[in-house]
Amino acid sequence: MKAQPKASHFVNGEWLEDTAGEVIEVIYPGTLEVIARLHAATPAVVDAAISGAVVAQRKWAAMKPVERARILRRAADIIRERGEELARLETLDTGKPIQETRCADWPSGADSLEFFAGLAPTLTGETIPLGGDFAYTIREPLGVCVGIGAWNYPSQIACWKAAPALSTGNAMVFKPSEMTPLGALQLAQIFVEAGMPAGVFNVIQGRGAVGAALSTDSRIAKVSLTGSVPTGAKVYASAAAGMKHVTMELGGKSPLIVFDDADIESAIGAAMLGNFYSSGQICSNGTRVFVQKGIKEAFLRRLAERTAAIVAGDPLDEDTQFGPLISAAQHEKVMGYIETAKAEGARLVSGGASGNEGPLFVQPTVFADVTDDMTIAREEIFGPVMSVLDFETEEEVIARANGTEFGLAAGVFTADLSRGHRVIAQLEAGTCWINAYNLTPVEMPFGAVKASGLGRENSKAAVEHYTQVKAVYVGMGPVESPY
Repeated sequence: MKAQPKASHFVNGEWLEDTAGEVIEVIYPGTLEVIARLHAATPAVVDAAISGAVVAQRKWAAMKPVERARILRRAADIIRERGEELARLETLDTGKPIQETRCADWPSGADSLEFFAGLAPTLTGETIPLGGDFAYTIREPLGVCVGIGAWNYPSQIACWKAAPALSTGNAMVFKPSEMTPLGALQLAQIFVEAGMPAGVFNVIQGRGAVGAALSTDSRIAKVSLTGSVPTGAKVYASAAAGMKHVTMELGGKSPLIVFDDADIESAIGAAMLGNFYSSGQICSNGTRVFVQKGIKEAFLRRLAERTAAIVAGDPLDEDTQFGPLISAAQHEKVMGYIETAKAEGARLVSGGASGNEGPLFVQPTVFADVTDDMTIAREEIFGPVMSVLDFETEEEVIARANGTEFGLAAGVFTADLSRGHRVIAQLEAGTCWINAYNLTPVEMPFGAVKASGLGRENSKAAVEHYTQVKAVYVGMGPVESPY
């Protein structure tokens, strides 16, 4: 048990165990070794976490914003100081190459904590002159928020949800994915080390039943979920029954459009990042790559050359660029999509088979001559499978790019910036890039439209989703009344 934590849960500032809960085995995707054994939260653990958060939130909200900010900033510093240790744990938890987890996972989380720490003291209300009378507004926290994480970026997601929630005076009960439960526990401990009062941030483990218990509890003010569209629909419905606030960051089938005047090397690099990074397990991936017909074959030739050079292997090896999928079930699902693509007539350009590096590896795979009605062009695969579609005109590709229920992300590559802005303005997506892809700095809002979700994470926009405005009218003279 090379990654066994002190206990399964972190509640009210302390490690907490309840062995009556269902056993959760944590499997390292690189070797299928069981690296930790945890227990799902029992009703008693769920209640302890929520009850403690309710009490702690009142005291936390009463602190000066600058005092909350100092704690979050210290937590960011601790994360950076322990970068190597945390990166290794993230690799064991997710199977992602350590060269990824060193630069993209916990570092992004630290950036988020730092950003919202700086933002917190600047959040103020406004005064509204009304002649002799006036009104003013106060931005207040919602209360206790629930965060439900996904397994692809578990520690980053925990930080992305915690930072805006805690900086604005809320408390949080966070449930990580049962497949990647380890990083959030470290974050909870780091918060306490940084000086955060007990109960402000709690972590409890479990599967869907625990998430449902949190989402439906009357003491919860908001639910923030990162997950699939079907899971989001269920959580959204349960939260709506209690009139809870929600943020939903769900799946996607995002278009990446490459015009014939684009820098081909940059466009190919972006397409590879948008399909093969984290073994394709990223919700915003540009898995439908539309390439204008004039450059299609040149694009595919160079893409195949660069894809062949990807180094797959042991995730803990510093030279490894490409790791396994998260689980046997995900591996089976992805291989099923590959076989379906072959059967439906897509042209295999690269990959298309299980990798030789281990049981959960799938080769970086590229299909060309993909049509809009093929399964791989319509459904989210969440694996390293790129679909290349060709197009002729700008109007055509915009209509086809929008022909999906999803609306998380979109990208455009072109040397004509006027066209880039014009096309992006017409794409139905919440997070977009021009001549770049999948860059998500904390300063920029991240979120979706359509079935891919609602609400925004990161940037000042996230504050709107973790606070509510109280309006106060102040009368300065006698009340006029007809009675």
